[in-house]
Amino acid sequence: QAALVESGGGLVQPGGSLRLSCAASGHTFNRNTMGWFRQAPGKEREFVAAITWSSGSSNYAESVKGRFTISRDNPKNTVYLQMNSLNPEDTAVYYCAADSRLWRHIPGITAGEYEYWGQGTQVTVSS
Repeated sequence: QAALVESGGGLVQPGGSLRLSCAASGHTFNRNTMGWFRQAPGKEREFVAAITWSSGSSNYAESVKGRFTISRDNPKNTVYLQMNSLNPEDTAVYYCAADSRLWRHIPGITAGEYEYWGQGTQVTVSS
C-alpha cells in the first residue's frame, strides 16, 4: 500500500529555514508529479509547490516564490521542500501529495489533481 510520510517540521523563528522531506513507501513515485500543500487553522488547504517526475518543471504559489524550493531524489523516492525566510503566515500543516497520473510535464496546482496524501507535518513560525 502506497504511503507518503512527511518529516522536518517544527518551530522556527521568523526569518529562519526548514527543510521538509516526504518519503514514499509501498509504491515508486518517480513517474509522478509530487506536490506540497499546506493548511492553516481555519483556512482551506492551499497549494505551495509541485514538481514533475523529471524535475523538468515546477510551480510555486506566489506567496512562496523566491523563498521555497521543491526538489526530488527519485532513487530515494523522496521529495523535499526547502523553506527560507519563513514568516508567521507560513505557519500551517504541510502535506505531501502525489499525482496518480504518470509522465506529466506540467505540475498540477490544485488538490483535486493529487490522489495520494501524507498525514502532514506541522510548521510553526513564531518568535
